Amino acid sequence: MLHTTNFVKLRSNFAKIRIIKMKNKFYTEWDLERIKESKRENDYRSPFQIDRDRIIHSSEFRRLQGKTQVFLPGEYDFYRTRLTHSIEVAQIGRSICNFLLHSQTDLLSDNYFIDPDLVESICLAHDLGHPPFGHAGERTINKLMAPYGGFEGNAQTLRLITEIFYRGDDSRRGMNPTRAFLDGILKYKASYKNFKNPENHFIYDYQSRYVEFVLGKKSFKKEFNTATQLNKFRSIECQIMDWADDTAYAVNDLVDSISGGFITIAKLVQWQKENSLSDYQNTIVNEMIEWMKSGKFKPKFGMQIGDFVRACSLVKRKTFLDKLTNRYSLDLKIEKPVLEKAELYKRISVELVFRSPQLHQMEYKGKYMIDKMFRLFEENYVTSSGTMKLLPDFTDKIIRAEKNKSLRARLVCDQIAGMTDSYAMRTYRRLFDPDYSSIADLV
Repeated sequence: MLHTTNFVKLRSNFAKIRIIKMKNKFYTEWDLERIKESKRENDYRSPFQIDRDRIIHSSEFRRLQGKTQVFLPGEYDFYRTRLTHSIEVAQIGRSICNFLLHSQTDLLSDNYFIDPDLVESICLAHDLGHPPFGHAGERTINKLMAPYGGFEGNAQTLRLITEIFYRGDDSRRGMNPTRAFLDGILKYKASYKNFKNPENHFIYDYQSRYVEFVLGKKSFKKEFNTATQLNKFRSIECQIMDWADDTAYAVNDLVDSISGGFITIAKLVQWQKENSLSDYQNTIVNEMIEWMKSGKFKPKFGMQIGDFVRACSLVKRKTFLDKLTNRYSLDLKIEKPVLEKAELYKRISVELVFRSPQLHQMEYKGKYMIDKMFRLFEENYVTSSGTMKLLPDFTDKIIRAEKNKSLRARLVCDQIAGMTDSYAMRTYRRLFDPDYSSIADLV
C-alpha cells in the first residue's frame, strides 16, 4: 500500500549506505529511496544498478524482441525490434552521460555527475509498456479503453514498474524502484482527466500518487499552471532518455527503412521536389542521397549518432525541488542545427514510410485484431461475467476476483498490451479462425 504522507519522511539506512558506496554527491538520500523500504541493505551494486538488473532479467524486457518498432518482427532479420531499439537507446544515453561529464566540467565532476547506470536503466525500461503492433496498437487500445480511463504506452510502463512487474501465485507486484528511476521513466506527469479525450501523453488517473511520490508532495499541481506545463517538467535523466530515444528513432529507423526498400533514391528525390525545404534542409537531403548512391549509408548514418550526442549541453535552472535533489537543477539543451536535422529525419520517416500503403495495411490488420479480441474479452469479463475461460488461468482468476468494472477492464488491457505481435496473432486465430488450432495446441 502506498502511503504518500510518509514519502518525504522515509529515510533508510540502506539509502545512506548506498550514498557512501556510490561516492557521487549529485544524488541525495532522497533520490535513492524506494516506494517501500527494502530489505536489501547490503549489496555489491548501487541502487541504480539493482534497478537496471531487474529490468534486464525481466520477462517484460524480453517480450520487446517480439514487438514492432517500425516493421513487424520476423518479416526480415536485419531491422530493429522494440528490444534492439531499447538497447540502442540505452547505449546512447550512457554516451550522453559520459560526454557531459567530460564537456561540462563547470557543472559536473568525478564525484558529482549524472549516473550512467541510472540513465541506462531508464532507457532500457522506456518502452516496456508499449503494446503489439506499434503506435497503431497503442491508439486502438486507447480508444477501446476510453470508458475506463484510456491507455498510453508510457503510463503502462509506469504501471508495469510499480504494480505488475512480478507475478505471484494469485497477484502481481511492482519492482519497488528508486525515486530517481521512477521519476526518470515519467516522461509525462499529467493525468488522463486533465485532457479531453487525449490520444497520448498522459498517465492513468490513479497514477497521480506516483507523481506525488517522485515530487515529494501532494500539492504538486499548485506548482504548474497547465497540464502541458506539468508534462514538460522532467528530471535531467528523463530528458537524456528522451533525446537518446529521439536519436535512435530518427537515425536508425531511417536506416531500416532504406535497407527495407521503403525509402529509395527516387522516392527521396521526388519527396524533395514536392516539399518546400530550407537551404539547410535541402543540404541534409542531398547528403542522404549521396550516401545512398555510394552504398555507404549505414556507417554515414551511424556517425550521426555521435554528432547528436555531442550536440548536448547543460544549463542550470531553479525549481521547487532544489532542496531535495539535484536532478532538476539542470536542463538538457540541444544545438539547434542538430535538433532541426533530427526533426527532418523523423519527418521523412513519417511521410515516406509510416504513411505508405504497406505500413497502413499492417497497421489496419493489427488494429482489427486488437479490436476484435478486446471486445470479446470485454463482453466475457468486464460488462458481464461470462462462463468461458478465454484468457490464461492466472489472468482469468485475478479478473474474476476483481469486483470493480474499470479495474477488470484494466486487467484485460494488461493482457493485450503485454502480448508480442506473434502471440497476439496466434491468440486472434485461435479465437476467430475456425481452421486454426486444436485442443492439443500449446500456448
